[in-house]
Amino acid sequence: MTTRGLSFPFILLITCILLQLSSFAQEKQDTQKPLSILYPSYSLNIPAFDMKDRFGITQSLGAGYSIIFKNKWLLDFEGNFLFGGKIKNSASLLAPIATSNGYIIDQSGTFASIAISERGFTFWLKTGKLIPTGTRDPNSGILLMSGIGMMQHKIRIDVSQNTAPQLRTAYKKGYDHLCNGPAINEFVGYQYIDPLKRVNFYAGLDFSLAWTQSRRAYYFTEMTRPNEKRFDMLCGIKIGWLVPIYGKSSHEYFYY
Repeated sequence: MTTRGLSFPFILLITCILLQLSSFAQEKQDTQKPLSILYPSYSLNIPAFDMKDRFGITQSLGAGYSIIFKNKWLLDFEGNFLFGGKIKNSASLLAPIATSNGYIIDQSGTFASIAISERGFTFWLKTGKLIPTGTRDPNSGILLMSGIGMMQHKIRIDVSQNTAPQLRTAYKKGYDHLCNGPAINEFVGYQYIDPLKRVNFYAGLDFSLAWTQSRRAYYFTEMTRPNEKRFDMLCGIKIGWLVPIYGKSSHEYFYY
């Protein structure tokens, strides 16, 4: 799939982020400190475009660090571990080394126990805007985020007790279809921080788009040198638990 027409929004997003980061440096702040937040997160994603031809439902576990400035602009750093149990066309993936029934013979002459799954990761540098919707806490409201980063994914082949020499480390690379490349992320949701320090969370819709390509020299299944130019996408629901770290305000009140 060609992604030529998608380069303009990618460049536009980078420009917007740089302008927003510049505004952070230029704006005069009073004695109130920015709010720092640590958070773990989970998302359930549906793959789209080229990614849906290889993987099924993709889950992710992540962690991040966010800073909310007084003007309600945010700066965020986040990493996520991708995983999933469904691989499309997994039956034919190991066809060059499998029996007619699809089994792999291990070094003892018996059938090897093999599990095939999805693995990957994303890293993001994000910025965004918090739009307060209530008076109880100014850090609760609609959360809009955009970011740039990287996505990587591959097919994980796990051989129980590593008994199949034809699928040891060097040979697995010919079957794992490792791909990575630059990516952008968009998030629209709601953030809630409880003034009584009981429940702090965020939830919303998360979209990741990546321009990836193969990083392997040869694909054993297809018996060819790959030259993939891919457009991968994950669309999902994301939730996270917030651990705010409040500073000291200009009125000498303390929050924890």
